[in-house]
Amino acid sequence: MSPPIDFRIRRRTLLQGGAAVAAFGAASNGNSAQAQSQSQDAAPAGSETTTVSLTVNGEQRELTVDNRVTLLDALREHMQLTGTKKGCDHGQCGACTCTVNGERINSCLSLAVMHDGDEVETIEGIGTPQTMDPMQTAFVENDGFQCGYCTPGQIQSARKVIEEIRAGIPSHVTGDLTAEIAITDAEIRERMSGNICRCGAYANILAAITQVAEDQA
Repeated sequence: MSPPIDFRIRRRTLLQGGAAVAAFGAASNGNSAQAQSQSQDAAPAGSETTTVSLTVNGEQRELTVDNRVTLLDALREHMQLTGTKKGCDHGQCGACTCTVNGERINSCLSLAVMHDGDEVETIEGIGTPQTMDPMQTAFVENDGFQCGYCTPGQIQSARKVIEEIRAGIPSHVTGDLTAEIAITDAEIRERMSGNICRCGAYANILAAITQVAEDQA
């Protein structure tokens, strides 16, 4: 059995311990006050929401959204236009492609509040099952999809690709503003490279785009 410990509280020990506790308490209070001050300084200035007016698929829409909401989430969650898909949410897959003022964009990389007064077109605005857009028809006829998740973004990009080539907008393949741009397989592949099909239906997607380009020639 261990011998008993001779423990006695001495005045000096008690005073030293009390001073240490008081110093720790003061430091904690100081850190707490500093953290609270920093938190107040970091608080956002102004309103956290904004009301924006958009023309979506030809219809005037007005909505109040958190300033951090992306155009993609505004379309899907606030307007229930779920045809535009959320794939990577990092601008890497192209599933969320839609057009703004006639230009295709990755809607997951753009805030809704940036588009007040803009015209937005989603897959719902280009055709219906009864009256499909020529590109939609070509995708069906050429089996340009498997799971279909990326297809809305693929179609939105494909339609603009043909317009871009015919407008003489250069890509990395052509590069030269003065050169006549041909609708070749390489040109189409380059311009569609931002749209990923994880099922690997690229050959059929290329065939669908080529078919529409030839029909519209």
